Order: sequence, then C-alpha cells, then structure tokens
Amino acid sequence: MAGVEGGAEPAMPPIIGPGASAASAIPLDPEAFPPPRQAWYTVGVLAVVTTFALLDQNILGLLIQQIKTDFHLTDSEAGLLLGPTQAMFYALVAVPLSRYIDRWTRKWIMLGGLIVWSLATAATGLAASFGQVFVARFFVGAGESFNGPTAYSITADCFPREKLPRAISTLQIGSVAGSGLSLLAGGAVIWFVAHWGSPDLPLVGVLRPWQVVLIAVGLPGLIVSLLLLTIKEPPRRNRRLAARNTGLRQTLHYLWLHFAVFGPMFIGLTLGSLDTGSRQWGAAFFERTYGWPPQEYALVGGVISLVCMSIGLYLGAKWAEWFQKRGDAAGMYRVILYTRLAAIPFAILMPVMPTAELSMACNAVAFLTLGMNGPMLNAAMLAITPNEVRGQVMTLYLFIYTVVAVGLAPFITGLTTDYLFTSPGDLRWSIMLLHIVFMPMALAVTWLGLKAFRREVNRLNAEDAATGRVN
Repeated sequence: MAGVEGGAEPAMPPIIGPGASAASAIPLDPEAFPPPRQAWYTVGVLAVVTTFALLDQNILGLLIQQIKTDFHLTDSEAGLLLGPTQAMFYALVAVPLSRYIDRWTRKWIMLGGLIVWSLATAATGLAASFGQVFVARFFVGAGESFNGPTAYSITADCFPREKLPRAISTLQIGSVAGSGLSLLAGGAVIWFVAHWGSPDLPLVGVLRPWQVVLIAVGLPGLIVSLLLLTIKEPPRRNRRLAARNTGLRQTLHYLWLHFAVFGPMFIGLTLGSLDTGSRQWGAAFFERTYGWPPQEYALVGGVISLVCMSIGLYLGAKWAEWFQKRGDAAGMYRVILYTRLAAIPFAILMPVMPTAELSMACNAVAFLTLGMNGPMLNAAMLAITPNEVRGQVMTLYLFIYTVVAVGLAPFITGLTTDYLFTSPGDLRWSIMLLHIVFMPMALAVTWLGLKAFRREVNRLNAEDAATGRVN
C-alpha cells in the first residue's frame, strides 16, 4: 500500500484531554480543502462504491426464505447467515487493522475491499451448502468492513465541519441506493428467472433463482472498482494530537477521556442497532404475515425505500443546517434525537398492522426518519474526532452497527421466533418486541449527550478560530 507514514508507534502518545488546547503543539494545516468540484466528485464516487457495498450486504435478506427452504434451515441458522458471518470478520480483523486507515492511502484500501466483497458475493451464488454460504458471506464482510470508515475519513478531509451534514448525506445516497436496489434488482432477477428459467452453467449445473441474483449483483462491482482510480486522495487535516501513528489502545484512551460526548453516541447506537437489525427479516415477515412473495415485497419495499430515504437525506441535512444558521452547534445532534422520537410509534405499530399496505406505510415513516438521522450520526462523530484517530473511531462506531445490527439483531430475532414465540408465523411479535424494548432506550441514552456534544463543537470551533486552522 502506498502512503504509509513512517515511524515506530509509541507506547502511549500524549493525548489531549477534555477542554485542553492543542494549538501550540499542532501545526496549521498546510493546504486548503480540495476545490468544490473535486470534493463533490470524490463523494459521488464514494457513494457509488457504497451503493454496491449495501447492495451486496442487503441482498441476502430478500433471498433468505429461499435459501432457508433449499438448505432446510431453522430461523436461527438463517439468522446466522444474515449477520454474524460479516460481524465475525469485523471483530477479528477490521478493528485491529483500522489504524492503517489513518496512515495509508485510503482509496487503495477501498479498492482492495471492493474487489474482495464483489467476488465473495458472486461466490455465494455458487454455494451448494449452508457451510459454503457461511464462508462466502464471511469474505463479503471482510471486504465491506473497511469501506464505511475509509469513505467517511476521506469525506471529512474534503469539507469543513459546517458542511459535513450535507456532504455525509450525499455520501449516504449510496446507502439508500444500495438498500433500495437490493430489493428492486433482486426482485427483477427473481421475476426474470421465474419467466425465462435458470441458466445451466458448466460444472455447476442449473442455478437456483437466489444463486442467479447473487452472481448478478456481485460481479458488476469489479467494474465499479475502476472509478476509485479516478479520485484524488485529499490531504489529511484536523490533526489535534501530539502523536501521528496512534493505535487502538491510544484511540480507546482518547474516547475514554472524552466519554461524556462519545459515550452516549456509542451506547445509543448499540441500543438502536438491536432494533434496526430486524429489518433484514422484512421479506420473510411480509411473506409469512401477509402472503406477499419476495418479488412483490422487493418491488414495493424498494420503491418506498428509495423515495422516502432520499427525501429524508435532503430534509435531514437542511434541518441540521437550519439549526446551525441559528447558532446551534448541536444542530445535527438534534436531528438525530427528534427523528428517533418520531419513529418510535410507527415502528411499534408496523408488525401488527391488519394489512400489508398499512404495514408498508409505517415502514415508509421508518425509512424517512432513517434517511434523516443516519447521516447525522456519522457527521456528528466526524465533526468531533481528530484526524489521527478518525479511521479507528469510525471503524469502532461502524463495528457496533455491524456486529449488533447486521450480526446480532437478526440472530436474536430468529432465536426469539424459534424459542419464545415458537412459531414461524409469529415473526411479527419478535420484531415488535425489539422495537418496544430498544428504541426508547436508545433515544434516552442519546439525549444525555446533547449538551456535551454542543460544548465540544463550540470548543473546537473556538480553537480553530484562535489558531487560524482551516477546518
């Protein structure tokens, strides 16, 4: 990898404590931000890459009922495929190696990850057993684990702090498109196979519909990887720590020193993720509860997801900017709180609606609020994190989401259905239980960090103004 910063890592570099100033120790950033056209082009490419990351990650939720039937799996085993396969790699490799996001040329890291997860998604389509699917999804997690932290790190070096809400919302278009396209593209391929038949490949034989979908969404990622060659690595800025080559131990120490602001954000994300992970059971829920086939859920859910989350991205960024223009430094944080509060009643009602249409209407509200607060969660974290540990902090932040929402929550949903409610038809009660328990808890904990976040942003803005640093 190019761009490695040399020097041995110290045992424990000096860490700036809460309220302390690094102005005298840290030199000013030597370069201005990239020109706007270059910055927005970079974010556009990163959004396209993120689209394919989310497409490959979410597609399995649409296909899980078919895979479950073909391999005679329980809901618990299906839950393992939906999440822990990716979460395992995140825990074992991504977090320990996250320090290199803060040292190496980031676009090469993303390029390598994109190639790995694209090939692994296609390989999942060739799997002939539960074990083979499990291993292939493990490598999907391997490639995707570096995408989010690296993309956020690059974006944060392209824009000043006050423009992060809009920049991150633009980047999140990739997440919205990936989530929606995983339904639309998957449903379209299922329909195509149902009408025209499955291809017969040499050495493999006739493919099942779910296998065709996985191969069809995996291989195009190899072409998309070429786009990363066209972006320029932005210079790193917002350096505030005395040490450059910080590791995981130093990062955790920094977070502990600033627990008042980081703690509620991390804990709130953990609790909220235990709820959001149930969305991966969406196709199975609508099939079992309302009799919708996967392709029907894919079409309706995909359109609603794309439309409502896209509107949410725009409204969330505008709302945060509205707060900031009125002097509230915690504007993006307020958006997180207010949208989480609005989402609670609709999330609880969604699984018990008498018709599929009413349930999907509640889902529409969930997608709208998710589009508004999702980018703000990441923008808020980036706004207060020094460059020296930004990649590692975002990896830890996304590690929680991956392990809990992508890995643990779908498995808990399956376990609850198998052992608490005992009937596959009672999946709705498992989903509702997660909403009732975890959404109010996540809101309450996150609210505790509002004042600390405002103080930290005001402190950083004052420090930048005093030193002339461009951030």
